[in-house]
Amino acid sequence: MAESRPMTAVELVEHPEYNHTIWPLQPTQKGKFAVAKGRGGPINIAYEVHGHGDRHLVFLMGLGGMKYAWQRQTKDFAHTKGDHYSSLVFDNRGIGESDKPLMRYTTSEMAKDTLELIDHIGWTGIRELHVIGVSLGGMIAQELGFLENLRNRANLFIPKPLDTQIINVKRNLYTSTWLLSPDELAPESTVQAFPTNGDRFAANEIWKRSSPEYFQKKGFMLQAIAAGWHYKSPADLKTLAESVGRRRIMVVHGGQDRMITFPHGVVLWRGLEKGEGKTGKEYMGMEQEEDVYVEGEVEKHFVKEQGHVIPIEMRKVFGAWLENLVERGEKLNADEGVAR
Repeated sequence: MAESRPMTAVELVEHPEYNHTIWPLQPTQKGKFAVAKGRGGPINIAYEVHGHGDRHLVFLMGLGGMKYAWQRQTKDFAHTKGDHYSSLVFDNRGIGESDKPLMRYTTSEMAKDTLELIDHIGWTGIRELHVIGVSLGGMIAQELGFLENLRNRANLFIPKPLDTQIINVKRNLYTSTWLLSPDELAPESTVQAFPTNGDRFAANEIWKRSSPEYFQKKGFMLQAIAAGWHYKSPADLKTLAESVGRRRIMVVHGGQDRMITFPHGVVLWRGLEKGEGKTGKEYMGMEQEEDVYVEGEVEKHFVKEQGHVIPIEMRKVFGAWLENLVERGEKLNADEGVAR
C-alpha cells in the first residue's frame, strides 16, 4: 500500500530512482536553433526530434515545464511507434536549455519561435502538422493558428521552502487520487519505483529546480506574464476554427483543474464551435450550462474528476484520443486532396 506521507526533498534526492526520472530516450535529431533574429533575438531554442514516421507531432509545453515533461508521449508515439510518428519537443524561451532573455514574453512571440523552429527542421508541407499544447502551450497553439494554417489543437508561482513549494505545485496540477496512487511507472522504472506518483513528480521538480541553468525565477516569471496576457475573443476563436477546420481541433479539460479552471475550457470550446463567449452562468455550476456536454464539430473531452495534466494522469486514454485526431486529420487531407 502507498505511504500516506509524501517523501521529503531530502528523501527523494537519496532515492535510487532519483537520477533515473528523466528517461534516456534517444532523439533522431537534436540541437539548438536561433529564433527571433528580427524580434529582439537571437534566442537559442533547444529541441529534439524523436521518431521517423510521417505523422508529425509538435508538443508545446506549459508554464515552467521542460521538454522532458512530454517523455511519456515521446515514448508512446515516437519510440514505440517511431516508424509511424515523429515528435518535436523543445524548451520554450525562458526554461531548460533554451535562452532566457530578460524581455517581455508573449504567447504570440513564442508561437513565432515555434514556427521558425518547425521550418528549421523542415516540416513545411501543407497540413502535415499535428499540434498538441498543454496549459501555456495550448495558448501558444492558438496563436500558431493565426500565423500558419496548421493541423490540430488539443488542448504555476512559487518561492517558499522547497517541500512547501512542491506540495503546492502538486496540488495545483494533479488530483489527490493520482498523487497518492502507487508509482504507475514502476514497470518502466530504471532502478526502483517511488512509493507514489506524487513522489515521482516531486523528484522531477526537485531535479529541475536544482539546476539553475535550466530553471530560473526570471524565465518562469516571464512565461507567467505571457500566459497572463494571453487573450482570444469569441470572434478570434471562430476565425481560428474556420482557418484550421473544426473537425481538426480537440479541446481537453479537467473539471477539477486548479490552474486554468474548468469554465475557461468551456468558453474556449464555445468560441471555437460557435463563436460565442461567456453566458454568465459558468461559475454557478457547470451542470447548468446546456452546451457543456453537447457534441459538436470540435471534439471535446471534459472530464469532471480530472485536474490540469490529463496527458499524464490519463496517459493511455489521452494517447488514444490523440491518435484518433491525427488519423481523422489524415483522412480529411485525403478527402480534400491535400498534396504535400
